[in-house]
Amino acid sequence: MCDVIDHAIARLPETSRRRFLQTMGASAVVGGLSLVAATPAAAATGGGQTSTSRFRTKLVLLGTGGGPTLLSEGRAGISTAVVYDGAVYLVDLGHGAHMQLTKAGLAGEGFGGRSLTNVRSILFTHMHSDHVAEWPATYSTGMTNRVGATSDPIRVFGPGDRETLPRVFPPNRPTPAVVNPERPSPGISGMTGYLDQAFAADFNDRIRDSGAPGPWPYFSMTDIDISGMWAVDEAGIPPRVSPFAIWQDGEVRITATIVDHRPTAPAFAFRFDTPDGSVVVSGDTAPSANLIELAQGADYLVHEVIDPAFADQLAAVVGGPAGQALKAHLLVSHTTIEQVGRDVAEPAGVKTLVLSHIAPSNADVKRLRAAKQGFSGDLIIGEDLMQIGVGARS
Repeated sequence: MCDVIDHAIARLPETSRRRFLQTMGASAVVGGLSLVAATPAAAATGGGQTSTSRFRTKLVLLGTGGGPTLLSEGRAGISTAVVYDGAVYLVDLGHGAHMQLTKAGLAGEGFGGRSLTNVRSILFTHMHSDHVAEWPATYSTGMTNRVGATSDPIRVFGPGDRETLPRVFPPNRPTPAVVNPERPSPGISGMTGYLDQAFAADFNDRIRDSGAPGPWPYFSMTDIDISGMWAVDEAGIPPRVSPFAIWQDGEVRITATIVDHRPTAPAFAFRFDTPDGSVVVSGDTAPSANLIELAQGADYLVHEVIDPAFADQLAAVVGGPAGQALKAHLLVSHTTIEQVGRDVAEPAGVKTLVLSHIAPSNADVKRLRAAKQGFSGDLIIGEDLMQIGVGARS
């Protein structure tokens, strides 16, 4: 639904767009609450700021901005890393994620391109542009950025092709032309097949001139199969499902569920369990019973959040029935500041709620602090490159 926000902003006259963005504020720097203080390259443990170097399991927020519109230089596009014993598991690749990976110190060491050397898996929650924007760059340069990797190919998981298009919104709007009608809703494997076509000149040049193998030995693609759970319809409202296994990589167990980002579907949340603890990443979703079950008792829940004042301001600027419809549409597919702690983190019994995919990306930290209301655990307002130790120090 973040794409809806961006398209609406883009349609505004210049003066209205400027007024809207100014009204929303220009704060680009946010910090954690006093309950759990954390800064980039620091671990949020107890109440102090400590290095994560001695933690075997870490949660690293590579990018915390919500939506493809770049409102603040202080937040890169959404991307989250879970690190276990040096192995890196990525969830989503928004604007700048590949560079953020190196800034966070998660690349391999030594000569040559090693930004992907430690990456074991990339998991995509859904196919919106702000979650997959960096995948074309990562895929097309994978052959030159995995020097020194001795493990298997990077396992890539994400939605498969959607068989039905989402419904038109608002319902009285004329049906628009379908983009790429032969395959209008490709999943992650389908998208990657198109990347092979888009980068054919580069791949052929490198293969023929320097004997490069192309990207194919470096990535193993898997469309997440939900055929036994749900036949996605136009509305995209998921059924109640139980968590299901994605991959067991040694001592790292990854499970998933289907969340409610209607009408975008399927959309997933992922849980990572290691011997040190558990981390859940929500993806884009409204409050979801499926997610609450997946996150039961988790040490950290990294959850998206939208400021409803943002939807109010956008509706006011757009105006009329269209503005009100847009507001309702946004709030039914995302989780507000007031909802995230009270209605999701608290019933899930998570120990710490971490706000990420913050919309708007220049949201006022004072507003975000209200997420603590109704939640008995700790709250962290995520920052780019923030590192959080999970479990005990080794």
